[in-house]
Amino acid sequence: MIALIPARSGSKRVPHKNVKLLGGVPLMCWTIAVARKSGVFSKVVVSSDSIDYCRIASAWDAEAVLRPAEISTDTSTDPEWVVHALERFPDESFALLRPTAPFRTVDTLRRAHKVLLDSGADSIRAVERAKQHPYKMWVVRENRCLPLFPLWDVRVQQIQSMPEVYWQNASLEMAWTRVLWGGTITGYTIAPFFTEGLEGFDVNTIEDWHEAERIVASGKVEVPK
Repeated sequence: MIALIPARSGSKRVPHKNVKLLGGVPLMCWTIAVARKSGVFSKVVVSSDSIDYCRIASAWDAEAVLRPAEISTDTSTDPEWVVHALERFPDESFALLRPTAPFRTVDTLRRAHKVLLDSGADSIRAVERAKQHPYKMWVVRENRCLPLFPLWDVRVQQIQSMPEVYWQNASLEMAWTRVLWGGTITGYTIAPFFTEGLEGFDVNTIEDWHEAERIVASGKVEVPK
């Protein structure tokens, strides 16, 4: 299995987020370090549109792939850059590890790898219990609230009567390479990987960044060496 880490340079909400220092370490290097330490992967590869990012990745003993501009836009899809990276470093399976989830651990990656092998699925995706249930969500049309799921009786408010719902987080996706030829990174059958604690913490906004700094300062996580 190969680890693939996307590190595009065009972050809008937190500029240059992927190389911004968290605990004195570039954000994407948290992911590089734990992937290498896990022993799960034959190679750890960073795909980036920035030569500077590629140099940082190489300094942390990752392979670096300079991504063409045409697959580095805001609308570029995951299969495009994943195929591009795997053309250079082919493998029968891959993990997509987004650098915005810095607090996954060695145990996270080893557990996930076992889930993929045992599941018989095309891929696995990290999920966690949704904090807000979609059956309690609404859309507004012409100044009227309408249920997002109109077939659900909105008068039933007991959360216990609603199905358990899970939210995908940025911690990881793992898949067999064969799924890519169907134009996806998931295939047809997806097994859940249930994250625990901070494993699914995701940095998307400046508020998330400040919270990540507080977590590091608290000593709850180990800063990569």
